[in-house]
Amino acid sequence: MATNDASIDRELLERYDRPGPRYTSYPTAPQFREGFGESDLRAAIDASNGDPIPRRLSVYVHVPFCTSPCFYCGCNRVITRDRTRGDVYLARLYREITLVAQLFDRDRDVIQLHFGGGTPNFLSTDQLRECVDRLQRQFRVSDAPDRDISIELDPRFITPAEVAELACAGFNRASLGVQDFDPAVQRAVNRIQGVDETRAVVEACRENGVRSVNIDLIYGLPRQTLHGFGQTLDDVLAMRADRLAVYSYAHLPDLFRPQRQVNATDLPSPDTKLSLLMLAIQRLTQAGYVYIGMDHFALPDDDLAQAQARGCLHRNFMGYTTHADSDLIGLGVSAISHIGDTFSQNPRDLASWEIALDDGRLPVFRGLHLSDDDRLRADLIQTLMCQGKIQIGALERRYGIRFGDYFRSSMAKLAPLEADGLVKLDSDGIRATAQGRMLLRNIAMCFDAYLDKAAAVARPRFSRAI
Repeated sequence: MATNDASIDRELLERYDRPGPRYTSYPTAPQFREGFGESDLRAAIDASNGDPIPRRLSVYVHVPFCTSPCFYCGCNRVITRDRTRGDVYLARLYREITLVAQLFDRDRDVIQLHFGGGTPNFLSTDQLRECVDRLQRQFRVSDAPDRDISIELDPRFITPAEVAELACAGFNRASLGVQDFDPAVQRAVNRIQGVDETRAVVEACRENGVRSVNIDLIYGLPRQTLHGFGQTLDDVLAMRADRLAVYSYAHLPDLFRPQRQVNATDLPSPDTKLSLLMLAIQRLTQAGYVYIGMDHFALPDDDLAQAQARGCLHRNFMGYTTHADSDLIGLGVSAISHIGDTFSQNPRDLASWEIALDDGRLPVFRGLHLSDDDRLRADLIQTLMCQGKIQIGALERRYGIRFGDYFRSSMAKLAPLEADGLVKLDSDGIRATAQGRMLLRNIAMCFDAYLDKAAAVARPRFSRAI
């Protein structure tokens, strides 16, 4: 991974800074269709139970509530200060858990459980403990050493004592939102958060046996400067989180209403935004973090870095994960499942999700059956996003194709990237260079069949690469 300005071609990165999918799935969510319903999901689960070797399960639980809006946010969330809404939501979530869990064979272990949002710690520690207990009663949650029970936390609304309670409930991973500690940036995005309160949560996680802590940052926010972001990086590096995610702010106010509160004139210029990214890369790599891919970094002894070194890193709607051999179950409003060769999504609005569960139905409103071509391209893009390479020989053997013939048009699209030094072709396949690792999305786009379709690019729906 490039670590300093001299080794990064700024003009090249600026030229490739175009909108594109983040490839947490392939096909991407805009391709999901409403013709996929409850019966399709039931059939997919039944088929997955028939595998000779039972696949493990990952479970994602979406908690949509936040007490105040962060103006940069593009997540599915509900703004409220009424804590009683948590009880109402959980009552229906438990119905969904019961409906879904009974469809899976009991020999299928849950190896990963993740609470995302929104703000999961909008719920009390007692509510979160009860939810974990309910999941453990309905599913067979693994007791393996590599089991993950993780949660996204807003450090502004949790105390060290509550962190200790979550650890007692089984949570062993935590992800903390920071974005930027610069007061001017925080005022511009409506998120006031101190260094000391964040550090106290990180330290409480360590003191109570939480084995991995991630911190999220965002570059490209309004009023962000190199000096201010540099101080944020110093503060965060002093906390020595196990993992760091440094996301690009995607200003898409037509898609995300909260972003209409952002003054576009306060956004850093494209040149400054690129400098912010380069500063983060330089500081993190010099501090010993391993570049995982996209916007993720990890310490060398973290499970994420170890999984990448072993070639078993995986990417899904929860981001990078160490559990590649599992089906994903999404629970809660807007959650997405990936069972076998299908994707399915719950309604994105709370009312539709509630109505389905009140009627005793699985709350599925759209999804997709993967074609043979989808499976091949998904395999290729998954390996590229996780390992930075495309293993031509392995794909030819696995799918019975001649790579050059099958991907003739894709290779033509890839040729300019090769000429620009973003990829190298050799006897082992196609490999992203150090600079190409920063533009994995652009490389993957060459192999995305859906981007050729006018309807897929008729309006902006993806963030830029940089």
